[in-house]
Amino acid sequence: MNLKQLEYALAVAETGSFTRAAERCHVVQSALSHQVARLEGQLGVSLFERTSRRVCLTPAGEAFVLSARPAVEAARRIADDVAAACGQVRGRLTIGEISSLTALDLVDLLADFHGHYPDVDVRWLTAKSELLVADVLERRLDVGFIGLWEGEGVQGVQHRLLAREALVAVLPPTHRLAGHGQLTLADLVREVLVDFPEGTGARRQTDEAFQAAGLHRRVQFEIGHVQLVEKFVQRGMAIGLVPERVAQGFDGVAVVQLLDAPVRHLYAIWSAHPTPAARAFLELMEQRLGAIDGRR
Repeated sequence: MNLKQLEYALAVAETGSFTRAAERCHVVQSALSHQVARLEGQLGVSLFERTSRRVCLTPAGEAFVLSARPAVEAARRIADDVAAACGQVRGRLTIGEISSLTALDLVDLLADFHGHYPDVDVRWLTAKSELLVADVLERRLDVGFIGLWEGEGVQGVQHRLLAREALVAVLPPTHRLAGHGQLTLADLVREVLVDFPEGTGARRQTDEAFQAAGLHRRVQFEIGHVQLVEKFVQRGMAIGLVPERVAQGFDGVAVVQLLDAPVRHLYAIWSAHPTPAARAFLELMEQRLGAIDGRR
C-alpha cells in the first residue's frame, strides 16, 4: 500500500462518498475507486459497504481509519518537521472556532500569523464546541477555540483557559423588563426565548440552569449562529441569553445582568503533538494574550 491509497480511502471515509472524495483529492473518481479497490485487495478486506445511496465503513474500515489517520498525518509532517528544524515554518494550519468567541480577535491574530509565516496554508472554520473537540482529537483540526460550562472538563487535548464569561439577557428596548437593573432566570420563564438547538453544548448549560432552579422555559426559536439572536431580539420576537461581551457588540437591544447567570469558560485546545505551524501559532497567541493581560 502507499500513502496516496491511504489518503483516498480516508477521504471516502470522511465524506461518505466516492464522488466527493475524488473532488476533495482533485482526482477523477475512476482513479480513486481503483486505488481504494487495490488497497482493499492488499488488505484482504472490504473497507466500505457500497449501496446506491451511500458509502459506510465496515468494522474493518473503522479499524483502518483509526490506524491510517495518524499514519497519514505523520507522513505529511515529515517535510514540515525537517523544514522547521532548518528554521522554516510551512505546511497547513487549520483553526476552528465557535461563533461567539470573544476572548481574541481571531481574524487579526491569523493575519499577524500569516505575516510572520507566509508559507503556511491557513484554513479556518466555524463550528460547535463538541465538533471542534472531536476534530482536534482526530487531528482534523490543529487548534480549536471552544466554550464550555462550569463543571465541564476538557478531556484528551491540551488546553489553555482564555476567559470566564457570565451570560446576560438581551431584550427588545421596549420590553417591559428592559428597564430593570437586574433579572433572574425566574423572570424569563414566561417569555419567548431564542437559543441554540437542544442537545448542543451552547444550549446545554442554559437548559441545566433553568432545570436546577426548578423552572421550565419556552425556546421558540432555535438558531445556529449567535448573530441571529441579535436579529430576533431587535425585531421584538424573543429574549436571548448571550455572553456579556457578545451582547456589547449588538445594536438595538437592551442588556440586563442576570443574578443567577450561567457562566461559560473559553478555551484554546490543541493536540499533544502539534505541528510546527501549530506551535508557531500557539506561541503568537500567547504573546497576544500576554499583551492583552498587560493592558488590563
